[in-house]
Amino acid sequence: MAYFSQVAVIGISSLIAANLFARNAENFPENTGQYHIEAYRLQPGEEFILDGKMTESFWGAITPITNFTQQEPIEGAEPTERTEIYIAYDASNLYIAAILYDSNPDGILAFQKRRNQGLGTDDRFMMILDTFNDGRNAYFFETNPAAIRGDGLLTVGQGINLNKAWDGIWDVRTTITEEGWIAEFVIPFRSLDFDPEVAAWGINFQRTIRRQNEEIMWAGWRRNQGLFRPQNAGTLTGLSGISQGIGLEFTPYLAASGNRRWLQGGSVENNGIFDAGFDASYSITPSVRASLTVNTDFAETEVDQRRVNLTRFPLFFPEQRSFFLEGASIFSFAPASGVNPFFSRRIGLVDGDPMPVNGGLRVLGREGDTNFGLYQIRTGSLGDINREDFTAARVTQNLFSESNVGLIYTRRATLDDDFFNDRHTLGADMEFGTSRFLGNKNLQFQAFFIWHNTFTENETSEFWDRTSRGIRINYPNFPFYGWMSYREFGDAFNPAVGFTPRNGFRRWQPTIGYRRVAGNNNLIRSWNVQAFFEYLMNLDYEPETVNLTLTPIDILFESGDRIEISLNRSFERLYSDFDILRDASAIVPAGDYYSWRFRAQASTASFRAVSATAQYTIEGFWTGTRNIYELSGTVRPYPGINLSVDLNRSDVFLPDTDFVTNLIRLRGNVDLTPNTALTNIIQFDDISEILGLYSRYRWTVTPGSDLFLVLSYNWVQFENRFEPIETQAALKFNYTYRF
Repeated sequence: MAYFSQVAVIGISSLIAANLFARNAENFPENTGQYHIEAYRLQPGEEFILDGKMTESFWGAITPITNFTQQEPIEGAEPTERTEIYIAYDASNLYIAAILYDSNPDGILAFQKRRNQGLGTDDRFMMILDTFNDGRNAYFFETNPAAIRGDGLLTVGQGINLNKAWDGIWDVRTTITEEGWIAEFVIPFRSLDFDPEVAAWGINFQRTIRRQNEEIMWAGWRRNQGLFRPQNAGTLTGLSGISQGIGLEFTPYLAASGNRRWLQGGSVENNGIFDAGFDASYSITPSVRASLTVNTDFAETEVDQRRVNLTRFPLFFPEQRSFFLEGASIFSFAPASGVNPFFSRRIGLVDGDPMPVNGGLRVLGREGDTNFGLYQIRTGSLGDINREDFTAARVTQNLFSESNVGLIYTRRATLDDDFFNDRHTLGADMEFGTSRFLGNKNLQFQAFFIWHNTFTENETSEFWDRTSRGIRINYPNFPFYGWMSYREFGDAFNPAVGFTPRNGFRRWQPTIGYRRVAGNNNLIRSWNVQAFFEYLMNLDYEPETVNLTLTPIDILFESGDRIEISLNRSFERLYSDFDILRDASAIVPAGDYYSWRFRAQASTASFRAVSATAQYTIEGFWTGTRNIYELSGTVRPYPGINLSVDLNRSDVFLPDTDFVTNLIRLRGNVDLTPNTALTNIIQFDDISEILGLYSRYRWTVTPGSDLFLVLSYNWVQFENRFEPIETQAALKFNYTYRF
């Protein structure tokens, strides 16, 4: 009966939320015209040359937009520097130019050159294109004075849902002048999905003057708004007679790889392979694209970051393979609710090791107010692991101006098993949102429900045991913000293509916070305080995990430096003994445990040539205590060169034993041009005792066509020396043809 009452509460809450957000949607104001720009169509004989200099005569015929406003540090103030935006186009391409004036050009910062590298260190220029003008999705583009290419797919939701795995085919050039810097973009219409019948696009721009930590916006400049909320963007008009071509892309690849393993007994196993395959995609309609992959190769995928797990639950490692990342936005399910019915790392990876992917189909797109995605993947057999077939389907329906409902389905089948052993998962979610709550505030409501079938004929779990469900209310505003979530996971909940670190619980989690901006203070930029509470029970309503975390100090200084102090009081119940190191050397007996934690962190501004973050934690750890020391630092001796180190040490003191864990990671990125990238990663931890070296060189011949050289080495610590266990090398080249 309790389950039905909970479902009723979710249903009633959803109806109330729908009514509230529908009323707000009806009152959604039209664009006043203050934030509008018309694109100039190139005339016969006019030609665009991508050089970052704006020497073409037609730029002089365009009236630029200049009405930018400060978002930070002083909301609504005049920017300290002038910005001008110009837009032109022809049948094939969109051309955007920005003149970013700077009275101190020697202070312009440009450390990064690698594609999609974070630009928290640099001056930058960002923009979004909402090609359907629905305020829900947008293409994201950014650059810095070194002409970095950064892009992604933006989806409206609870938080910033920016999928930077999308690598569109486009280009940019920049020039630093005595008056500032200039950026010129060329974006082929073939790289964008859009409806030719839509006369206006959403568009917005943001500029960062890094040495001043100044953020300048065109439209949506209030702190409750911003670039990542396309519903607050301006409009672009004047586009007509533009073409996506026939919408066909073909990307073949050639690859050669070799592997050497040192086996027990001293023997060595060598393997080598030459391989080929392709990806092909076709735009069925201007907004629906189907992709086919054959003999898929992921040799260029970066190695996972090593971590030491001293918890009872498995660690989450993010997807890094581009074929799956490109559809991540559509397959996002109830974001921020901690549920993952579709976790693409279940496909083609077993315990982090790659499995052969024979091929697959991907369809992504939208028709009207309906968004949808489909994966159909076949993996091969390897050793004692059989071939598998994976299906994932997702559909969402837009409601009102900022809301949606959706369904998700996944299937996992071992091909040598009977049909009835297929593992199916079905889920539904809804999100109601408005940016007009109480006039100009954001409010979001979210709910979800997931069920999966039994995996074996002998399984005795009930329907509710194989479900999860929850609701979340989010108030992401300034200066006050907060959220409240409730979720339940059944005892047997474990979707076959999902990720579930813990099940069999009910969890409440309210959080509130307050952020104050100091205004013209020359020392402090902002001060944030926050209270986080978690109350997790088993399904019999008995407490298992309780956390209260207070963050009274989170100060961002005008210099860009930051300090943070937090305090935590917690309770944890163990129903069985816990083997911390998984080797029986440190056993925590079953029982109830109360503990505390103090954490202090300090970080320097990331735009300096040398930056660092240090964190110290002291906490109660089961029957003892733990001290955690974390240090990370980055040196940028030359633009495009980033040398970093991450150190993590835990000193654990228990009544029966003490132990220490260490993790070290060294990373060197050498990017001498925006089209070349050399990555070197060295990792070691004294739990696995494995020392790993990973090196990858990437040369972008043209946008969409790349050459990769990948080398990796692994050694295991044995007594006082390191013994080799595996080396790998791979060479891969892919080239994209567009029609």
